[in-house]
Amino acid sequence: MSASGWRTTACPPVRDPFGPADGPSGLRPGHTASGLSMLVPFVLLATLVVGDWPPLRRLDAAITADLHDFAHDHPAWVSVMGLWTDVFAPMPLRAGALCLVVWLAYRGARRLAVWVTTTMVLGGLLGPLLKLVVGRPRPDLPEPVALAPGLSFPSGHALNAALAAGVLLVVFLPRTRARSAARAAVWSAALAIALVTGFSRIALGVHWTSDVVAGWLLGTAVVTATTVAFTLLARRSPPDD
Repeated sequence: MSASGWRTTACPPVRDPFGPADGPSGLRPGHTASGLSMLVPFVLLATLVVGDWPPLRRLDAAITADLHDFAHDHPAWVSVMGLWTDVFAPMPLRAGALCLVVWLAYRGARRLAVWVTTTMVLGGLLGPLLKLVVGRPRPDLPEPVALAPGLSFPSGHALNAALAAGVLLVVFLPRTRARSAARAAVWSAALAIALVTGFSRIALGVHWTSDVVAGWLLGTAVVTATTVAFTLLARRSPPDD
C-alpha cells in the first residue's frame, strides 16, 4: 500500500460537528438554553460578591476554615491537591488545547480547531478582566498551606478547567456515539478535570467556594455561547472544500 493510501486509511479526517445537521454532540435548543442560562446565576453570584452579602461571606468563610483545618492535619492531602492543581492549571490546559488544535487541523477539522481556539482564548480573556472588575481579595489564612497571586473572583483554574472539559466533550463525544464505555470515559474525564480542579483551589485555601462556582458557571456559558455561534455560522456558510 502506498504512503498516501495508508495515511487515508489510518488517519481519516475528523468529522466536522459544526455542520448543517444539529451541531456538536446533538446540540439542541434545550441544551443551548441550559448552557447560556449559566450566565444568570453567575451574574447573581457576582452581584452578591460585589455587595459583600453577609450570608455568602459567612458560608465561604466557614467552608474555607473547615478545609484549612483539614489540610493542616493531612499533609498528604495537601500534596495531592497541590499536584492536581499544578497539572491542570490554566497554562498546561492551554498547552493541551494547542496540541489538540494542531491535531484537529492536521485531521482536516479546521472549523473545529478554530472553535477550540476561540473558546479557550475568549474564556482566558474574560477571567482576568472580571477579576479586575470585581476586585475580590483571596482568602487571608493563618499559616496557609498554599499561596497564589492576584485577585480571587472568578477562579481562573475553575474557569479554564470548565473550558477544557467543554472542549473535551464537544470534540470527542461525537466520536463515541456507538460506544457507551467510551462515552462514559469522556464524560468522566471532563467532570474530573472540571470538578476536582475547582475543588483543589478551595482545599488549598487560595479561593473562596463562590469563586470556584463562578468559574464553573462562566466556563459553561462560554463553551455554550461559542458552540451556538459556530453552529449558526456553519449553517450559513458553504462547506469546506
